[in-house]
Amino acid sequence: MTFRQTILAAVTLAASAISAIGTAAAADLPVKAAKKAPDLPFFLVVDDRVTFSYIFNASQPGAWTANGNGTFNAKTTKQVYSFTHFDIWAYGTNFFTISLFKSDHNDPAGPCTQTGGIVSPAAGFAFTPASCAGATEIYGLFRSTFGWNEIFNTKAFTMGPLHNISFEVGMDANTENRYFGAAKRDVVAGLQFAFDLPYKGYFDLAPLVYWEFYNHNGFSQCGAGWMNPCLADGNTKFKPTWAIETNYYMDLGFLPENMQFFSISGRAGWYGKKGSDTEPLPVSVANGVYPTKVEFNSEPIRLTLDASKAMWGAKYSHFVDVWVAYRYWQNKFGLDHNNAVGCSVAGGGGTRISTGACTESSLYSGITVKF
Repeated sequence: MTFRQTILAAVTLAASAISAIGTAAAADLPVKAAKKAPDLPFFLVVDDRVTFSYIFNASQPGAWTANGNGTFNAKTTKQVYSFTHFDIWAYGTNFFTISLFKSDHNDPAGPCTQTGGIVSPAAGFAFTPASCAGATEIYGLFRSTFGWNEIFNTKAFTMGPLHNISFEVGMDANTENRYFGAAKRDVVAGLQFAFDLPYKGYFDLAPLVYWEFYNHNGFSQCGAGWMNPCLADGNTKFKPTWAIETNYYMDLGFLPENMQFFSISGRAGWYGKKGSDTEPLPVSVANGVYPTKVEFNSEPIRLTLDASKAMWGAKYSHFVDVWVAYRYWQNKFGLDHNNAVGCSVAGGGGTRISTGACTESSLYSGITVKF
């Protein structure tokens, strides 16, 4: 049973109880104390899951291997361990996920400044070969909605395929053990428009304000020897910008009944320009500071097999899911994939050559278990 099916079932149960009391009064049955309808729990749905997944061709800004013939290998595999919580409460929904990403050697942890070695400004930017472990990243995301139908106790915001309009707020945070001590914090706020799709599906569209108010970059920190001008503590503070986040889900209900174990889902997010890539330092191509670009982060399609339903029946639907997806991410973290220092190298005549480190195009697969 999907999240939306579960909430619809709960609402139907409440409506049935209210209807029964109203019918008894209308039929003029013997007078007696009406039995109070049972209160619905505060949390109508609580869903917790753990996932192991694998990204076959991930990328990371600043991480690539030069092949020596003018080409670059900016691909790295990533193992991902995730915990996800979802709940439906009296006034909306809450979603939280925290993931640990573990890269291979093509995306090194500190003290390596780049794949396979250390470059020190104190030694005249000399390159010292080194073997460093793959980097680790912890990323957390939270989104919460407050439905207008629930807040105002109305159905006015349900019409046709529109299921509800909600206020939405959220936050993202990450930390990485790379050389430059990457860490970011951002908040979002806006609206969500929820639409129904066939076969118990949904499509959510959220126009938001996005503000990345903290992002650490050790390369821009004063005293590190990489940039002048520089930032005293290496902490960038970007400008607020716009964002659009979408996601969808739909069972493949048109399949024969004995094959109805599959569903499709996906998501896409667009995040606007937020200043220079080391904001508040001004754009300065001579100093390696470029404007940020619109970031596009997506998983346009995920095909999921409800393995527990296939093996043990509908009672155990979505207890164990096996899935495969396509992942595409351009201008990672807002960096211009054609020009930013972490995404390209200097070419002839003042041009820049993209290394591919800021564009991710990969197969993505995993297994998810409900507990």
